[in-house]
Amino acid sequence: MIRKLTSLSTRHRWLTVVVWTVLGAALSFVGQTMMYDVTDSQAGDFLPKKYDSAVALRIAEDEFGAKPDPNALTVLVARDDGGRLTAGDQRRIADTAAGLGRERIVAAKPEPLMKDHSQTPRVSPGAVAPDRSFRLLTVSLDGNPQDPGLQGVYKEFRDTAKKEFADADMRVGFTGGIASTVDDTEAEESTAKVVSSLTMGLIVLLNVLVFRSLAAAFVPLIAVALIGGVASGAVVGAAKLFGISLDASTPSLIGVVLIGIGIDYFLFLMFRFREQLRNHPEQDARTAAAVTTGRVGGAITSAALTIVAAFATLGLASFGQFRVLGPAIAISVLVMLLASLTLMPALLAILGRGMFWPARAWKKERTGGFAARLGHAVSSRPLRYALGSLVLLGALGAGALGMKMSYDQQGLHETAAVRTAERISRSLPAGVSDPHTVYVRSTNGGDIKASSLTAMTRSLAETEGVGEVGKPVLNKDRTAARVDLFLGVKSDTQKARDLVSGPVRETAARTAPEGTKAYVTGTAAVFADISTAVEKDLRLVFPVAALLIAVILFLLLRSLLAPVVLMIAVGLGFLATLGASTLLFQHGLDRPGVSFTLPLVLFLFVVALGTDYNILITDRIREEMAKPVTARRAVAEAVRHTAPAIATAGIVLAGSFASLAASPATQEIGFATGLGILLSSLVLSLVLVPALAAVLGRGLWWPRRSGRTQGRHHAPDGPRAPEQRQPQYQYQP
Repeated sequence: MIRKLTSLSTRHRWLTVVVWTVLGAALSFVGQTMMYDVTDSQAGDFLPKKYDSAVALRIAEDEFGAKPDPNALTVLVARDDGGRLTAGDQRRIADTAAGLGRERIVAAKPEPLMKDHSQTPRVSPGAVAPDRSFRLLTVSLDGNPQDPGLQGVYKEFRDTAKKEFADADMRVGFTGGIASTVDDTEAEESTAKVVSSLTMGLIVLLNVLVFRSLAAAFVPLIAVALIGGVASGAVVGAAKLFGISLDASTPSLIGVVLIGIGIDYFLFLMFRFREQLRNHPEQDARTAAAVTTGRVGGAITSAALTIVAAFATLGLASFGQFRVLGPAIAISVLVMLLASLTLMPALLAILGRGMFWPARAWKKERTGGFAARLGHAVSSRPLRYALGSLVLLGALGAGALGMKMSYDQQGLHETAAVRTAERISRSLPAGVSDPHTVYVRSTNGGDIKASSLTAMTRSLAETEGVGEVGKPVLNKDRTAARVDLFLGVKSDTQKARDLVSGPVRETAARTAPEGTKAYVTGTAAVFADISTAVEKDLRLVFPVAALLIAVILFLLLRSLLAPVVLMIAVGLGFLATLGASTLLFQHGLDRPGVSFTLPLVLFLFVVALGTDYNILITDRIREEMAKPVTARRAVAEAVRHTAPAIATAGIVLAGSFASLAASPATQEIGFATGLGILLSSLVLSLVLVPALAAVLGRGLWWPRRSGRTQGRHHAPDGPRAPEQRQPQYQYQP
């Protein structure tokens, strides 16, 4: 099947490129115009319906018509001279706020098919500081806070508010909701551009150094960008078709994954294509491209399906943020796999030897070099290198002992929004800009009386850590009640989650009137429930993903022992990466723990992507062992031929993921995945797995001991006459 597909794409190479180009242009447009229509930044929307905070959110919407507003921002208004607000100041603030609430903000003209965000903001009065140093306003805007169109509307409102209040001798500050999102985006904008440029520069530089060719440096980047557009449009289209909301971080993760694995697969093909042309100078480019892809297509397919299977298991997760991330990345990787078997061979068939121009040295095979020395060293002293690798991985893995999960937002930028929030917290309860709510609902259909909630509100106010409790508000038919409360600590901290999930929920449940049930929601409550859901998902996804990867390895390698060796290797790589991350962030930087998403995301990325390299080196070891040479000689040859491709690809993929470390929100994931990919490519694939293969010899393929694999698993070097037969070799232990 793979050979037929690659043969078709190389035979119709120009048509293949045109089809992919048209698809890339069309689906890129779809992805860009509809991406923000299918993304959701509200973590609570991804919680299973059975959780306490999710029930509370449904009561808020069904009984009170209130839906959590991710854009709700808090505006601090104070006198220019820093003095106390007078009665006249209060009136001017109210009048100015009312005027802002009547003025429609006209958004910049949107691109075709993109939403027009022009709207009139909703402005409401808020609390006054006890010392009357400032007053708060609450402002709401409609739309996705990640959408640049809505961010432009907010900026227009922000500038108008500053001007209007300045005319009244007032100064303003903005925090929370979309204000924090915009400030963080602006703070990261220049850094993101620099990091993106450095990542692209790293890819180009490595390819130039390895291939000594400009075409080999830029063609993969252009192709991967084209394929990325197709994948983005496919994911957005699928989400739109099935009514699925994607997490706001999904597009950036997809982009990083596609750049990494796309460049990897192109590199694997280019190295084998160059080897094919070198060994068979009489072959034309089309034949060489077809033979090359036929040879490594199976390994690339298995590597890609490993990633797809691992991420598809996230579909079993209860936490929706994981459940939508898995299929989205799986779809993207399938698109990349299809392109690897069609578009990439077509480009190689078109460019041929011009892919490596102007270099000429590649036409003669190097018998020495670092890769050859590494292969000789590992194969001649395998026990020493295996033990050294295990000691390194074990030392790093020990750092995972005592690991804790953290749900805090680490490494926030020191933005204007952060400074405004800090000023508010010095005068009012820390949670005033992010209130929590207790919803009480009748369980027997009876009316709820405001007086019956007195005991609850009093007990909540007396709970240590609660700053202020509002008066109960009943819905129209008096079957539900709402009690707002402000925490005495910031809502996005572990203390707030412990407070809400413990004393607040316990007090609300204990003091709820007879015939009712109480539910608590808010930022801390939502993340407390998310922590519970994530812990359950970890126990489910880990074993299922590991089992699926093991099955794929078994089907590829046709062996029982080889998959076990690879699974143990990648498992050690995962533990080592997790341990190193714990040592750095939890112990070195003295944080409460590692990000709650890190273990699961790291497991999937490092195990699935790291298995790619192990598959490629193992497949080459099997190919070399099919020849009449000793097992150790086969390992040395496999490392010599494969090390440059794996090392280059590993550094490129690690660099792509490391770019995520530039953003505080993805700092831990960027560092950990970058380190994990380096360990997987440079330590596991080039040292540990070859060393174990040299120790086990041809017993690695137990119980399958026949050497007759050359003709069955690998394409011939070129067309053969009918009477030619491939020689068959028996494995030699």
